[in-house]
Amino acid sequence: MITRDLGTSGIPITEYLVGGAAIGGIGSAPSRVGLGMKTDEALERLDEAYEVGIRAVDTANSFARGESERVIGRWREEREHDDVLVSTKVGNVVERGQETISLSADHIDRQLALSRSRLGRVDLYVTHAADPYTPLEETVTAFAGAIDAEQIRAWGCSNVTVREVEAWLLAADRAGLPRPALVQNEFSLLTRASEPDLLPLLAAEGIGFVGFSPLAGGILSDRMVDAAQQSGGDPDELPDPAPGSRLALAPAMYASSFTLENLARVTALRKLARELDVSTSGLALAWLRRHPLVTATIVAPRRTAQWDAVTESLALDLPEDVAEQVSALFPL
Repeated sequence: MITRDLGTSGIPITEYLVGGAAIGGIGSAPSRVGLGMKTDEALERLDEAYEVGIRAVDTANSFARGESERVIGRWREEREHDDVLVSTKVGNVVERGQETISLSADHIDRQLALSRSRLGRVDLYVTHAADPYTPLEETVTAFAGAIDAEQIRAWGCSNVTVREVEAWLLAADRAGLPRPALVQNEFSLLTRASEPDLLPLLAAEGIGFVGFSPLAGGILSDRMVDAAQQSGGDPDELPDPAPGSRLALAPAMYASSFTLENLARVTALRKLARELDVSTSGLALAWLRRHPLVTATIVAPRRTAQWDAVTESLALDLPEDVAEQVSALFPL
């Protein structure tokens, strides 16, 4: 497991983080609370992540109404894992009367206090989405105050475009306050929108990049190709996702990636993976590890066996020509 610096922040982070979006629910949607991992399952997955060498966790104050943070905080306290970097997010609708994303100073102050009480510590504090009503300078000032008070080490933003990052940088520079240390966006072979413009900007500005949903909800896996081949149904129809999978529970999150065209690409990816004696998911993760502009990637296995893809990627020294073949299968 490689440890890299998060941009020019000087903060070390392992190349994989373990994600908490499936602890107690699936993401932030109230309708999916209770559909994720139970506490005992989540504690087991967190233990396994530590055994693999992961020393960073990612969650959000809105995941399962705070249950994800509570479970991760319990795990850190009970296992005495003070060496684990803690990242969480703020902004989503979590308070009574809140109707939209809020990055106001008051909201940040209240929610940071809650997150710290659940997690025990917050190292990286990340905006969950854009707030169209709060001036950027107000948000940056709130983050800077939290850094000065040693409540967080750095801040970042997620689900952002290149133009939004430029606006954050301008706001921080105008105020003479700390810039974002990281950006967190969805990134996989099937979701490469950040690659042409955003990733080069981050590299030039010394900002780390953390990708989430690296397997696109399980689309980049052998089981999805097998489901298509074994269904015996209409070849022009997508296979049914496995019951209980992310793709089944939150189909809207992956609708743009779950297409027949992409499934054909994943089938071709599996052929390359078999030549390397790894799984399709292992090869997809290995491609991300090799990407020069990706600092770290969030993984979130829900079963013990799903760690195999992570360990395969760690053991695979992906040749440059194969990496280029993989990239060519999934054009920008």
